[in-house]
Amino acid sequence: MFEKGLLKGKRILVTGGGSGLGAAMGRRFLELGAELIICGRRLELLEVTAADMREKQGGKVTAARCDIRDGAAVDAMMDAIWREAPIDVLVNNAAATFIAQTEHLSFRAADAILAPTLHGTMYCTLAAGKRWIEGRHKGVVLSILSTSTITGRAFTVPSAMAKSAVLAMTKSLAVEWGAKGVRTVAIAPGAFPTPGATGQLRPEGRDQGWASRNPLGRAGEHSELANLASFLISDAAGYINGEMVIQDGGAHLRTSGAEDLLQWSEAQWEQQRAARAKV
Repeated sequence: MFEKGLLKGKRILVTGGGSGLGAAMGRRFLELGAELIICGRRLELLEVTAADMREKQGGKVTAARCDIRDGAAVDAMMDAIWREAPIDVLVNNAAATFIAQTEHLSFRAADAILAPTLHGTMYCTLAAGKRWIEGRHKGVVLSILSTSTITGRAFTVPSAMAKSAVLAMTKSLAVEWGAKGVRTVAIAPGAFPTPGATGQLRPEGRDQGWASRNPLGRAGEHSELANLASFLISDAAGYINGEMVIQDGGAHLRTSGAEDLLQWSEAQWEQQRAARAKV
């Protein structure tokens, strides 16, 4: 689909790059010639993923342990990265969410979602942006959001709030940083199933026929998201700034994705709360 060297010479940092969609995007970036840094909290997972990428996709892959909820840790990671060379692209992929009746959320539970999804994304963006601007180095920030930024979404309210705030950041920084050589863009994916997200958002008892009711009759393929991300961070998309591209097969035109949960009984919700308490 793309020229093999589309991302040649690009140094890319992907948060939450050790698994799921972050790893899928990272693999595609490598195939297109990029150098990759993947960060997350679990170094062992990152190193296993990085080794597998080197073997299967080739290229240079570095694993960096970082809890992006900690601004000082983010700054330290960026200092370490910059000592070798600046990155050219930041992909804000790391996030957290789970389904819950909002009135039952504790402050701690809400913060567990807001901390990586909003604060971590902001910390990484600020850390990269200030270094790009000080060094007069062009950069791109790609944030992975959600169609809840358009529809809202019951039962994942902290996530919808955080993703909407990151969209506001994307639009705001497009104006503030555009003239300084920094583009900000976003993708709002629909259903691209991963083991982690499926376990949190589609536990036993939820509607299992959701994919067939997508206007296209299926869920998304990881390669489709990875290809869109590759285009948006490439020089070929150099005139796209401050925009969020929706990639959900048209699902947001039909549903917010939470309607089936309105029919759940209190017993089902109690079972879900009990399952989360064991995690």
